[in-house]
Amino acid sequence: MTEVNADLSANVWKILVSEGDSVAVDDTLMILESMKMEIPVEAPAAGTVTSLAVAEGDTIDEGALLATIE
Repeated sequence: MTEVNADLSANVWKILVSEGDSVAVDDTLMILESMKMEIPVEAPAAGTVTSLAVAEGDTIDEGALLATIE
């Protein structure tokens, strides 16, 4: 199991995957917004998205769990 964590404090602008989706390394999972910049969150490993810990519009802190990939 691989946890995907936030690299910075931001807002969750758009989620591009759903639970159960298969992803490859470097696929974009979601886009965060911070200081009017869009920051893509990419999959660090290939697998299946087993959970999403955030929703669009959420405000997150650095280090927050975003998703898990198995």
